[in-house]
Amino acid sequence: MSSIPEPGRPVRGSSTGRPVMALLDLIGRRWALRVLWELHSAAHPVTFRDLRARCDNMSSSLLTRRLHELTETRLVERVHAGYTLTESGNRLLGHLRPISAWADGWSAALGVEHPGAD
Repeated sequence: MSSIPEPGRPVRGSSTGRPVMALLDLIGRRWALRVLWELHSAAHPVTFRDLRARCDNMSSSLLTRRLHELTETRLVERVHAGYTLTESGNRLLGHLRPISAWADGWSAALGVEHPGAD
């Protein structure tokens, strides 16, 4: 099994490597979705140091690994000023906004306060 989830190859939860399963394996990795979310909310490219701070000072080795995976899968790109989402990465996060809105409603229905809008 490849270390970076890829459609068409076996991934966690799928021996067929269906594209949706490859995506869920990728964004389900520890901190991966948080990295994407922080880049999506940034108005401009984010440096490694700033991205690490936005992600609660996660370990630099893990951030390096996630950025490598997200860059290899073309969701993130490195530009001269730091890291940013690719067009594909922005489209993905656009599709996740309704899920975020649903989760906010779910949290409210359960009577659980959440710490701000992510």
